[in-house]
Amino acid sequence: MTGNSGDLLLIIVGLTFCLASGYGGFLLSNYLVKRRLQITHQKSQQLLETAKLEAEKIRKEAQLEAKDLLYRLRVDFESETKDRRQELINMEKRMLQKEENLDRRVELLEKKEKAIDAKQHNISSLENNLLSKEKHLDALVAEEKDRLQKISSLSPQQARELLLSRMDQEMKAEKAVLLKRMEDEVKESAVKKAQEIVSLAIQRTCVEHTTESTVSVVALPNDEMKGRIIGREGRNIRALEMATGIDVIIDDTPEAVILSGFDVVRREIARVTLEKLIVDGRIHPGRIEEVVEKVKKDMEINIREEGERAAFDIGVHGLHPEIIKLLGRLKYRTSFGQNALQHSKEVAFLMGVMASELGADFKLARRIGLLHDIGKAVDHDIEGTHAKIGEDLAKKFGESPEVLNAIAAHHEEVELTSFYSVLTAAADAISAARPGARRETLETYVKRLEKLEAIANLFPGVEKAFAIQAGREVRVIVQPEKINDSDMTVMARDIKKKIEEGMEYPGQIKVTIIRETRAIEYAK
Repeated sequence: MTGNSGDLLLIIVGLTFCLASGYGGFLLSNYLVKRRLQITHQKSQQLLETAKLEAEKIRKEAQLEAKDLLYRLRVDFESETKDRRQELINMEKRMLQKEENLDRRVELLEKKEKAIDAKQHNISSLENNLLSKEKHLDALVAEEKDRLQKISSLSPQQARELLLSRMDQEMKAEKAVLLKRMEDEVKESAVKKAQEIVSLAIQRTCVEHTTESTVSVVALPNDEMKGRIIGREGRNIRALEMATGIDVIIDDTPEAVILSGFDVVRREIARVTLEKLIVDGRIHPGRIEEVVEKVKKDMEINIREEGERAAFDIGVHGLHPEIIKLLGRLKYRTSFGQNALQHSKEVAFLMGVMASELGADFKLARRIGLLHDIGKAVDHDIEGTHAKIGEDLAKKFGESPEVLNAIAAHHEEVELTSFYSVLTAAADAISAARPGARRETLETYVKRLEKLEAIANLFPGVEKAFAIQAGREVRVIVQPEKINDSDMTVMARDIKKKIEEGMEYPGQIKVTIIRETRAIEYAK
């Protein structure tokens, strides 16, 4: 019994242990399953978060790409729209300009028609007046003749002479009034016609001008090139200055060398030479002299081609080869920033238009306009004014007397003896004095005129002084009780000297002294 109880106890203990082991294994397996499920859930959450982040990143990139594409499309659209709008604006401006030109032409034609109608009306009215006056005079003559024969003891011959003398006096008075009126009408119509011709010539002439100075700037690839240009102990820069006659200035200006000189042809030779030396890289005195000689030959060819091109553009033929060269040199000559060759071409065009309007020889007018400043090509080397130098050159190369006088007189240094001389002076003044032709600001221009008037006002006896014709002439009105006719000549010479000493100006300035004495009485 006792043995059975022990065995039963062992069985119970074994069963209890088994049950405990099974329950513990169940609990352990259950824990492991829950742990795995938790880890799996955490991984899935992480994967989900990662996916969300990737999706958000892709969405933002897509938005940025869409915005960038939209911006580019907008920029392209705005650029295309701007170009088309500008093109439309340009077309509109051209159309407006054409309409304005047509309106001006129509207005000019209407003015001419009105002037012609007015002249015809005046002529017809004058003819009618003359006919009526003739009839009236015939009647008066007959009446006067009968009356004189009746009441006087004069013979018919004496009465006739007396009547004729009285008629002659009356006719002289009427003729003077009629001539004065016709003279005023002719002057008025002549002024209007001249204004129309000048405005038409300016409208039909369009020449661009470039402004130049007495220095040229040559760009360098780097600042090390300055040392190579100077050379050992300055031998390279001295060789360049001696070969070209131009001052080479090397200062702190980065990557630039300045060439200074009044002779534009030499300065251009120096500029081209220096550029060729920089490109070539071999800079030494021997090479400098070689390149300078080559550039001089090329410049001579270029000068001749420029002269031929100018003559071809204007339509002037038969010029002497030396004159062609002188014309080419004018391309490298400036006067207060106005290019001399372009100025000569513009004067030629203006003279051609005005000569055509006036029924003159427009080919001769263009020839004179092209050659009028030919003396400026060599006025650095020859003494005298450019007008006198130009006359001597034109005479040397066989130009006609009309050409010679127009060249010499276009600044009124000599008497104007031909119609073309007057045209030359007018066209030269128009080209030089028009706005924008010369490099001179409004402030400088006004100061120059004020200084010109101030110089004239310094002299005793001057009442008023006026600078006219864009500063090309000063008219001085003097007090007649203080300045006599002899003093006027001396004063004009003194004012001229004072202007030459105290001012810088283009061309020449004409000094005119005006003295006027008036005697006034009133009949009561």
